[in-house]
Amino acid sequence: QVQLVESGGGLVQAGGSLRLSCAASEGTSRNMAWFRQGPGKEREFVASITRSGNTIYYGDSVKGRFTISIDTAKNSWYLQMNSLKIEDAAVYYCAASRDVLPGIGPGGYDYWGQGTQVTVSS
Repeated sequence: QVQLVESGGGLVQAGGSLRLSCAASEGTSRNMAWFRQGPGKEREFVASITRSGNTIYYGDSVKGRFTISIDTAKNSWYLQMNSLKIEDAAVYYCAASRDVLPGIGPGGYDYWGQGTQVTVSS
């Protein structure tokens, strides 16, 4: 069972930046992603990246502001979040899949972190 541990959440002002990190206990997953879930909302796809780094997808609401990256030597991936908006506030989850291209639904991912809170103030 792959274990994922997120870090880097916190409180930031609108317009600011945060960097989330996710560390996996082993490097067998083939696609790594970030999702988020706000209060009363469904879990939303944010970004994904293949282990090779060659294929990256972003959710429409974060394109141009967020960047996903991976460090395979550390079994880790990251989400750089810039120009944060109030509506970006949520619990952010990292996820990993045994499939190369599992799609953007949560069901395509096999392993999940515990979540890290991102709060954006005005």
